[in-house]
Amino acid sequence: MSRTETALVIGGGIAGPVAATALRKAGIDARVYEAYPGPAFTIGSGLALAPNGVAALDVIGAGDAVRDIAVPVPRMCLSVGGKLLPAPSLPDQPPLQLVDRGELHRVLHERAVAAGVPVEYGKRLVAADHTAAGVTARFADGSTATADVLVGADGIRSTVRRLIDPAAPGPDFTGMLGFGATIECDIATPDETIVFAYGKRAYYLYWPLGDGRIGWGANLPSAEYLSLTEARATAPERWLEILRDTYGEDHPGGPLARATTPEQLEVTGALHIMPSVPHWYRDRMVLIGDAVHAPSNSSGQGASLAIESAIQLARCLRDLPDLETAFATYERLRRSRVEGVAARAAKINHSKTPGPVARTLMQLIMPIMARTMNPEKLAGTEQRYRIDWAEKVL
Repeated sequence: MSRTETALVIGGGIAGPVAATALRKAGIDARVYEAYPGPAFTIGSGLALAPNGVAALDVIGAGDAVRDIAVPVPRMCLSVGGKLLPAPSLPDQPPLQLVDRGELHRVLHERAVAAGVPVEYGKRLVAADHTAAGVTARFADGSTATADVLVGADGIRSTVRRLIDPAAPGPDFTGMLGFGATIECDIATPDETIVFAYGKRAYYLYWPLGDGRIGWGANLPSAEYLSLTEARATAPERWLEILRDTYGEDHPGGPLARATTPEQLEVTGALHIMPSVPHWYRDRMVLIGDAVHAPSNSSGQGASLAIESAIQLARCLRDLPDLETAFATYERLRRSRVEGVAARAAKINHSKTPGPVARTLMQLIMPIMARTMNPEKLAGTEQRYRIDWAEKVL
């Protein structure tokens, strides 16, 4: 059994509350420290949870609560040149679950609190000191906290990643900016289907919400990198002008953009993908989620992988006798999986930003690909992954 008794979890987004809840389940006193002044229930837009991610949430008793706020989408289509091409899926797997990111944060936060996890806000990590007995986190407000381990769940701009390795790579820009909205628009959409659409100038996706509304998202090509703050400094009216110009000739991209109001537009800024991170842990610090593996939104697995890693780390700390062995085993369990997903996502990113010649070729090739793609090869290993909480980690 592990001698780990206490843990500081830095970051209260998705991975952080899941990790803290799983650590509590493993008998470890975990606390969450979040830099924002309060719960981030209004940040971000929609995301998809794959079957493996929802199954991982079942381990900590959060799966049903997430299903209650999600829209199940059992079918997928590609749209190329305005033609819908059904994409094969795994018939024996549950559907994708589309959730609002803010609502997901709320549910995971409530589950963590119900499990006894204390959450402190306004705690921006600036440094960490190690001793033989523990690690002390130092926050920007002058306060400190000490525990046996420090878990970095602090996102793609992770401070913990830099503390572990000052030379660690940061996220790469995919060359796209993210936008989303939930709207009312009088267009025909396939029932219970998410459509991945390759427009004349840019990629977008859309799906019916089952109540007359439609969710849609845009991946806008951009030579300029804009952070979330920088992107939101531009008025939403201006972004809508750009989106309507970019997607105006597409159907239903044009109607979707024109039906979106400034109040409905969700601006998420630059879309990222993490390169391989050489060092996942050092001393008493370890990374999970986007802090160490963010495979870009093209994967459809970012949140699911973060949830998996949080739970697998808790199992390793529960079962293994020392931190070095626990951290090394955790990395062994996770690295090849998450980097494989990231590699697949990187290939998809290239298809979202094709030049004029490649765009023409795609209209010829995509119908063939849709008919011949092997869903087992594409998604079988990813979506069938399940964590056995009761099994001891060796």
